[in-house]
Amino acid sequence: MKDQPQEEPSTTDVAEWNFSGTKDIQTTHANWNLAATPHIHGVEIKQITNVLTDDGTLTEIYRKDWQLDELPVAQVFQKIMSPGGISAWHAHNKATDRLFCGYGRIKVVLYDARKQSPTEGQLSVHRLALERPALLVIPPGVWHGVQAVSDTPAIVINAVDIAYDYEDPDHWRLPSDSPQIPYQFARRR
Repeated sequence: MKDQPQEEPSTTDVAEWNFSGTKDIQTTHANWNLAATPHIHGVEIKQITNVLTDDGTLTEIYRKDWQLDELPVAQVFQKIMSPGGISAWHAHNKATDRLFCGYGRIKVVLYDARKQSPTEGQLSVHRLALERPALLVIPPGVWHGVQAVSDTPAIVINAVDIAYDYEDPDHWRLPSDSPQIPYQFARRR
């Protein structure tokens, strides 16, 4: 007796499966444009195209004429994150962050805690990477956490509008597992 080929379950008969799981959400369209992540009021993201050159690639990080915001650039710094490293949660009362992943891959999770915001309580997840560069603008009052999700270190570049004040830091923190934010970062082993 020959083995009969097994039919793959269709999406209409998921209840007939012998296992369970979570269905993937759409992350891209057929034209390779990213599918919209839930929008948080005041957050801007600019997808950037690498320019291929004879000796490598050139990637613009920030241009005023992109008109993402009208704020100055007062300080630029980088953070090198170990693979799986988590830097969460951070927020600012006055400063705007502009995050760019210069190397590796990162996941940036945003949570809108602003009382008067039309998106108060909204979560948004963004992935930035060397392969698909983007600049993410995060306004004051939006909690953000970053995780390096590549197997290599990740370099995060931040071009802030207000330089860090050593004597009076505009930097607020919560632990990465804070119950105040409805998101848990997966710890890598």
